[in-house]
Amino acid sequence: MSLLDVRDLVVSYAEPGSRRRQGRRRTVHGVSFTVEPGEVVAVVGDSGSGKTTTAHAILGLHPADSGQILLNGTDIAGWSPRRMESVRGAQIGLVPQDPGNSLNPVKTVGAQIGETLRIHRRGDRGMIRSRVAELLVRVGLTEAHAARYPHELSGGMRQRVLIAAAIALRPQLVIADEPTSALDATVQRRILDLIDDLRAEFGTAVLLVTHDLAVAAGRSDKVVVMREGRVEEQGPASTLAYTRRVLTKEERPFRAADPTAPVAVEARDLVKEYGGFRAVDGVSFEVRQGTTHALVGESGSGKTTTARMIARFVTPSSGEATLAGAPAHGRDFRKHVQLVYQNPYASLDPRQTVRRIIEEPLRNFALDGSAADLLDRVGLPADLLSRRPRELSGGQRQRVAIARALAVSPRLLVLDEAVSALDVSAQGQILDLLESLQRDLGITYLFISHDLKVVRQISHTVSVMNKGKIVETGTTEEVFTRPLHDYTRELLAAIPEPVR
Repeated sequence: MSLLDVRDLVVSYAEPGSRRRQGRRRTVHGVSFTVEPGEVVAVVGDSGSGKTTTAHAILGLHPADSGQILLNGTDIAGWSPRRMESVRGAQIGLVPQDPGNSLNPVKTVGAQIGETLRIHRRGDRGMIRSRVAELLVRVGLTEAHAARYPHELSGGMRQRVLIAAAIALRPQLVIADEPTSALDATVQRRILDLIDDLRAEFGTAVLLVTHDLAVAAGRSDKVVVMREGRVEEQGPASTLAYTRRVLTKEERPFRAADPTAPVAVEARDLVKEYGGFRAVDGVSFEVRQGTTHALVGESGSGKTTTARMIARFVTPSSGEATLAGAPAHGRDFRKHVQLVYQNPYASLDPRQTVRRIIEEPLRNFALDGSAADLLDRVGLPADLLSRRPRELSGGQRQRVAIARALAVSPRLLVLDEAVSALDVSAQGQILDLLESLQRDLGITYLFISHDLKVVRQISHTVSVMNKGKIVETGTTEEVFTRPLHDYTRELLAAIPEPVR
């Protein structure tokens, strides 16, 4: 008997403004797969393929229209939320994608891990406190972390807290929904190693939902490929046409910058201190006009703070950043520098239509321009203008964010993890778009990323940051093929291998 046996699962959502059954949109069409005890099964697919909806249906977080979800032979499809409480946590644990949204900011992490134990009445207060301390140590933290709040922990630490909560009751199955998509390469490897260690220790099966095919292929026993709500193929990664096609795709050649191009951006000895803590420590680099310079490093390395100082959202404690040809201060500076954030769902106003989102900077600066023309420039049809962000895919939302940034014809785009939350297909499309826009418009990019595979494709030059300092700078080809610093070599070694 399989631990989990999903048979002909069908799931649909109500269309906006419709309450009738015929107004529903089907997103999962007859999906079937199994998970054996102790097995790692990866569910991969493009944005909108139905992989997360399938995972939510298994947990009872979204009702199934039809089909079976057999857990140890018992069909739990259609169980009431109250009845599913006995399954969640005890038999199926969940590691959500975003610990920033999943953890309660006003409760200590110890209290949140202990909540699962309290709900299922696993001991008195003292026993729960002892179990929480044991779990924190098991996931690589310390007992002292129990008293911390989420904002006091790094992204990798918060993800470890979610894993501790997911395994608190030693469930037979853990569903890990994009558990490492927002983490840098070294932290990603540590989290995946931790999940592997816990699986080996407790015999826990893992359903790994991910858009990173290299992670899926390297960490799973079986891959289930979903497309448009259906299972396209499944089996060991090495046998699947989809994985071979994506993983063996020829890498782009390194991009070479014109060394004679004028300097567009220069950072000189930038320092940023917060209450005596030096987050950025003497950072200097320059970016040639019409090129892409990447800042890479682990979470907390100072790369985003550096970018925000250059964009003048953060004031340096000392040092300066200059943008050639742009005013040093004032409202007009915002026309020359625009930011594109990691999560367009959070950065775009959910109440506004795409048209109003794109036209807002045009109105603010009294500029002429057409929202339809801007959408066309980023490869989207004009019929999306009446939609709101929730009605778009992740890739479409990021294209809208780029169109909005282009509305004021900036000289510099600061791209802060702009593709890290996207699946491999959407990532490739956005990178192609950025490259064509740079070629056509001559825009300069400052690209902040923890994903070295993406950095290799998009950047001309790279600065590697560690603990607030730049440890290595050079062309992308030099840094990737002839790294000089041990830390750079460690980052490159942590890139997921596509073969297990």
